[in-house]
Amino acid sequence: MSRSVAELFDEAAELAELERATLAGLLLESLEKEADQDVEAAWEKEISRRINDIESGRVALLPWEDVKARLLGE
Repeated sequence: MSRSVAELFDEAAELAELERATLAGLLLESLEKEADQDVEAAWEKEISRRINDIESGRVALLPWEDVKARLLGE
C-alpha cells in the first residue's frame, strides 16, 4: 500500500533543512520533461549578472528573517 501525500510530507518535514531543500529541488526537477536551452542560457546569464552585482557591492543582501518579516507584515 502506498503512503498518502500527507504521510510523505510529515516524514519529509522531519528531515534537516538542507535535506528538505534537496528533496524539494529533486521533486521540482522530476516535473520538468526537457530543458529549453534558450531558457537555460538566459538563466545562466542572469545568475552571472546577479553574482557580479553582489560581489561588486552594487547590491546589498538582506537577511532572510528581514525579508520574511516584510512579506508577512511583521
